[in-house]
Amino acid sequence: MPGKRAGSPPSDALTAARFAANFEALRSTSSEETHEAPAPHRRTTPCPTPRTETRGSPLDERVKDLVSRLELAEKIALLHQHAPAIPRLGLAAHVTGTEALHGVSWLGEATSFPQAVGLGASWNRELLRRVGEAVGTEVRAFHERPPREGRSAPVSLNVWAPVVNPLRHPLWGRNEEGYAEDPLLTAELATAFTRGLRGDHPVYWRTAPTLKHFLGYNNENDRTSTSGDLRPRVLNEYELPCYRGPVEAGAVAAVMPSYNLVNGRPAHVSPLIADELRKWRGGDGLLVCSDAEAPSNLVAAQRWYPDHATGHAAALRAGVDSFTDHGTDSPVTVGRLTEALERGLISEADIDAAVSRRLALRIMVGELDPELDPYAATGQEVIACADHRAPAREAARQAVVLLRNEGDLLPLPADARIAVVGPLGDDVLRDWYSGSLPYRVTLLDALRERLGAEAVTYTDGLDRIALRSTSTGGYLSTSADGLLAATGHQVGPAEQFAVQDWGQGVTTLQAHDGRYLTKDDYGILAATAGHPDEWVVQETFRLERGEDGRVRIQHLGSGHWVAVAAGSGAVTTYAPSRELAEPFVVRTVSAGAEAASRIAAEADVVIVVAGNDPHINGRETEDRADLALPPQQEELLRAARAANPRTVLALVSSYPYAVDWADREVPAVLWTAHGGQEGGRALADVLLGEHSPAGRLPQTWYRAGQQLPDLLDYDIIANRSTYLYLEDEPLYPFGHGLSYTSFRYGELAAVLDGSEAVVTLGIANSGARDGAEVVQLYSHALDSRVPTPLRRLQDFQRVELAAGEERVLTFRVPVAALGHWDVAHGRWTTDPGRYTLWAGASSADLRSTAELTLTGPAPEPRPALRSPVLARDFDASSGVRLVDRTPAEGEAVASQALGQLLFQDTDFGSGATSVTLTVARTAPGGASVEIHVGGAVTTAPVPPTGGRHAWTDVTVDLTEPVSGVQDLRLTLRGELRLAEIAFAG
Repeated sequence: MPGKRAGSPPSDALTAARFAANFEALRSTSSEETHEAPAPHRRTTPCPTPRTETRGSPLDERVKDLVSRLELAEKIALLHQHAPAIPRLGLAAHVTGTEALHGVSWLGEATSFPQAVGLGASWNRELLRRVGEAVGTEVRAFHERPPREGRSAPVSLNVWAPVVNPLRHPLWGRNEEGYAEDPLLTAELATAFTRGLRGDHPVYWRTAPTLKHFLGYNNENDRTSTSGDLRPRVLNEYELPCYRGPVEAGAVAAVMPSYNLVNGRPAHVSPLIADELRKWRGGDGLLVCSDAEAPSNLVAAQRWYPDHATGHAAALRAGVDSFTDHGTDSPVTVGRLTEALERGLISEADIDAAVSRRLALRIMVGELDPELDPYAATGQEVIACADHRAPAREAARQAVVLLRNEGDLLPLPADARIAVVGPLGDDVLRDWYSGSLPYRVTLLDALRERLGAEAVTYTDGLDRIALRSTSTGGYLSTSADGLLAATGHQVGPAEQFAVQDWGQGVTTLQAHDGRYLTKDDYGILAATAGHPDEWVVQETFRLERGEDGRVRIQHLGSGHWVAVAAGSGAVTTYAPSRELAEPFVVRTVSAGAEAASRIAAEADVVIVVAGNDPHINGRETEDRADLALPPQQEELLRAARAANPRTVLALVSSYPYAVDWADREVPAVLWTAHGGQEGGRALADVLLGEHSPAGRLPQTWYRAGQQLPDLLDYDIIANRSTYLYLEDEPLYPFGHGLSYTSFRYGELAAVLDGSEAVVTLGIANSGARDGAEVVQLYSHALDSRVPTPLRRLQDFQRVELAAGEERVLTFRVPVAALGHWDVAHGRWTTDPGRYTLWAGASSADLRSTAELTLTGPAPEPRPALRSPVLARDFDASSGVRLVDRTPAEGEAVASQALGQLLFQDTDFGSGATSVTLTVARTAPGGASVEIHVGGAVTTAPVPPTGGRHAWTDVTVDLTEPVSGVQDLRLTLRGELRLAEIAFAG
């Protein structure tokens, strides 16, 4: 679920007024700032164990009976996210969607676990299951509370988590929400988390997990109007496995489509919902919940349909069951669907199918069987209880990845004098989907708790400035209530502001008491914000120095500029342009880098804590621009390193950075995601050696200047991206992570056992400390006829070993997992030939090798005479996009100027003499398709057809007859679409 509490539309889909009104309505009923005070937390109380009774009647019978008793208007009303009560049938008001990505969000204090990418760094299935169980238990407790003011339904047991979009590109703004760039690791961790959310009862579910976001969603900028190309191999080998694994494991109740378009068609009307999701084992009953405002986007942002009744009808027919649209204002959706029914765009059977899936979910979570529901007795004492604090601490520990440790600088000795540098060293930051932390422990807190306050010095390393107004002559000053006025006559504490540079010209300003400058609803500036924490961030500014040497300040949330009111000196954002902004003279009161150098020089070890605020420069609706550390943080790091060579860089961030200089010059580098309530203690545990790090990178960290594919280029095979295809050496490879001990790998043995390869490996802790190793098993097809991954993760085991302990591990790899999607025949295939298996500590640290040889018939060539060749099923391409064949189904390729398609090993049998192309085009002028085969070229002119979906067949004789197996190449010249190529003898 994006953005706003319980249903956030993308900003480009709504007018500003509607967006703000909808946001405030939702925030007023579900944000932690305004929610009623939670029940007292007895954190020493263990979490209770649910009862285990079961019920009788089969689910499908109960659903069918309920649907038969519903009136048509009642059924339509059940399709909105906020469904009304139907008392005569015992149905209470119901809502879909509770955000719980790494803890319960927006409902008040709840246990806060590390960000999802940090959980991914654990590579620990069992840990993810325990985290899911804790989160699901707390959702149950919130569900048992009376409905919030303004809502008729209790907190939903339909949990909108986890996010399983693979972390294909490190600049994606929502990088923090996914688990890994690898589909197998993503699927395995998502399965574990959803199993925890679901519970172990054979009938009733603790909560009903929802996978997000289906499909091909890795960009935020213009996310509702951009299309990702997923050619069949990328779709079936990379994207779909992330969803299929948890669905077929039986732990998923729902799926949410994504905002974007896939192959030219909005994801909310994708035929893949019916053709893939609901055809998988256990997928037929999946509830499909729309993302917020996405049904309206089909008309508003995407202009896919002429009116909302048509768009809603198409979404319902495609498989959307619950419409998250217009917040709590369900009559809008009900009216559109009613109109669609009256116009014959949908049938009552379409409505019944959607209602049935929603009712089934409600029965599964025990809503209609409160006396039998084993989780119904969950009490308020479980929220943030002691039993949940332990997995939060352990998850935060396992999220820490040791990237570099030259000279064994870490762990730090207990008597070390430590300097902590950087504002993140004494802060715990949340992201948009974090809950309200029951407590915060910063790294500085934790170190002083262990070592004593006198052993740990600290500076945030921020410059302090004073800003003098040229119109009043006074300095900006904060009053006791935080209001700003340009009335200060000398620079004291109230006139000083700490400036934090987050990169890309984005800064925050903090008053002397640590409060952030922010804008209120009237455009007045005041230092009253605890942290940036709004859908539209109000605490960020751009300080722009002009030719006159003076600085003008732009408030980025509104786009307006800072002005000073005549007379009162009040500071506002009333200036609509830079020309009308107040010019300020900037006086530097103290330099942060100098303070960092000073305390670094006096310490035994300096820890520079750098990273991001998850609300700034990379978040939902905003992709990052680059991989660089903010310049101010880079300056701090270099200053500390120059003053003290015993420097540790601790990165606390939602995504990777290109820290090449640090990798060369700083002896120890760690990374962890924002770790929630226990993040500071967990990082201190690792730094001080109380926990030997075993976190492993869940995605590739690239070098500065290393070529990244375009954010919208999803073809990882062609662009050679992710660890699967990357040929250049990255900064830190996928799966990388060091330890305080060492591990010895024995020989790898692999034998075939029916449809599986059984792989065994001896592993030993050869160091002096206990520790955990994440043993990773990779494969590579040596004799593949098509490009396949250079290495592909096939399995992994996290194993705890005492010093000197040895163990034999066994992996069972399905033979099919060694294969690939065969575009020539539209199926999964595993070719005969040799396959290498590697075991190692990362995708680049492969220590033991074995080889398998698979036998069987040679791959069949692509048939060209028995059936048409689909243009989308190419082996390689350039200059083309994948597009929709019709608004509802099918795919084609499109060329704007010059496109190339390659179809390898095409079988023309005894001979082909003509070819028929299924084409469409709207542009006037000349266009053609050249058919290159057998050394001859045949040109087929393509006339305008009257529209992009107006398909026609163009038949031409081949210049020369062609027979046998040969490569087929097509050159598309001009603007055109091509769907099929059919050869005839």
